[in-house]
Amino acid sequence: MKPGDHPEFFRLPPPPGASRESTIRLDEEGSFWHDGELVTKDSLVRALHSWVSFHPDDGRPILTNGYDWTYFAVDDTPYFVELVRGRPPEPPTLVLSDGAEEPLDATTLVADDAGVCFVRVKRGRCWARFWRHAQAALEPYLAADEPPRVVFGGGEFPIGRRSAAASSP
Repeated sequence: MKPGDHPEFFRLPPPPGASRESTIRLDEEGSFWHDGELVTKDSLVRALHSWVSFHPDDGRPILTNGYDWTYFAVDDTPYFVELVRGRPPEPPTLVLSDGAEEPLDATTLVADDAGVCFVRVKRGRCWARFWRHAQAALEPYLAADEPPRVVFGGGEFPIGRRSAAASSP
């Protein structure tokens, strides 16, 4: 059991001389920045993605490894779709940037004005942005004609429009 499993963990004050605020930022492409510098170490980037969560009291984005936590900034979405598994007619499974896998909720699939796809994840609580290769992996599920929609499991699901005001979680 980690300290983060205890319900009071997120209410504890920071260690002496420390703060719960950080300069860590997750940009819209899924890159982490710290003090204005791009985080480039692959293992640290993977860890940071796996630590994304939300404070249980105020809902702000946090990074937590179960032993400590800090607030961080999210420019657009806290999660990213890095892989799409499956072949029609079976439903697609999404592999998220935190390593979790979940079925595509096609009723929440939207695209912005630039054609980038987004979907609700984590039981509909958060948006996830598709990374380019993951979005390309949706191609077998796309209908050949208009309007844009994904087709699987006997259903057709229109791809909605993401407004510029849409934000996360």
